Amino acid sequence: MKKNLSIGSVILISFLICLLACRKTIDSIETVPNKPPVKVDSAKNQVDSTKSTPDTTAVPYPQTPMLGCTYSPDYGDSIVFTQPPHGQDYVVSPINNTGVTGTYFAWPGGLVLDSHTGAIDLTKSETGARYEIGFVKAGTTDTCMSQLIVGGAAYMDSVYVLSQSDTTAAPYFNADPYGPPVCSGSGSQGGPGCQFDYNNAAKNQGVEVDNHTGFIDLQKTMKNSLFGLLPLDGTTVNTTIYYKLNDNSNLAPQKIQLKLMFYNKKSSIPPSLLASITNKLVNTLENLLLIKSSTSPRPPLIIITRYN
Repeated sequence: MKKNLSIGSVILISFLICLLACRKTIDSIETVPNKPPVKVDSAKNQVDSTKSTPDTTAVPYPQTPMLGCTYSPDYGDSIVFTQPPHGQDYVVSPINNTGVTGTYFAWPGGLVLDSHTGAIDLTKSETGARYEIGFVKAGTTDTCMSQLIVGGAAYMDSVYVLSQSDTTAAPYFNADPYGPPVCSGSGSQGGPGCQFDYNNAAKNQGVEVDNHTGFIDLQKTMKNSLFGLLPLDGTTVNTTIYYKLNDNSNLAPQKIQLKLMFYNKKSSIPPSLLASITNKLVNTLENLLLIKSSTSPRPPLIIITRYN
């Protein structure tokens, strides 16, 4: 019995020694996040110093942006349009800053921008929006800014009250809610007109979209039981409208995601949500940059209510 106890003690002591050794080894290993190193400039913008692919890293809006300075990104026009891909994405690049080392940023989110070259992949970007693009020259702390509109269609964040004949959600184009529609008739040159929901993706969900104008018939959408037979307040449905415009985009395939929400009464909408929608709507109507942050304002939110 004494011999067996001695053997057990030896085994126990050996186990404890191994455990302590393993613990020491683990503690000596430095935990490193699984992402490339990042440096930060004085404008509080994060700069990924190792990426060679388009950068979509979220960065804060600069506190002291400089408009119209020497290195403000210039894409040749104040508005650019995506084009049919023909086997590869359509990309536009700044015509200035050639050979100048620095880092590019964009606000709000939604623009697929190469942080090293300023090249924008319009095929993958959110179209129909206004962006601010910044450039920080290497060795400086100035963020040179410029605005750029990416042509396309968009919808306003709004509340629609069906009992007040507020039954249609209309798109606007090229980030200008007061601009002329681009989808009237069959096109200025007699070609094909605009094509909305051309693959019936939204229609198959119950969202009634006019194929030529992009107008959403909210009354019919409700009759299609988009939110169910007996919808509850706050019921939400996400959809995507695929479209082609007969404008300078030359019928390039584009898309916009929408969030539709139901409330029986407008008065039942939470005040914070209503205030957020009102703020976005006012900014859109005043033709302002919707959100000066890295967060994308998309998708637009359309709230349908039966009564006020």
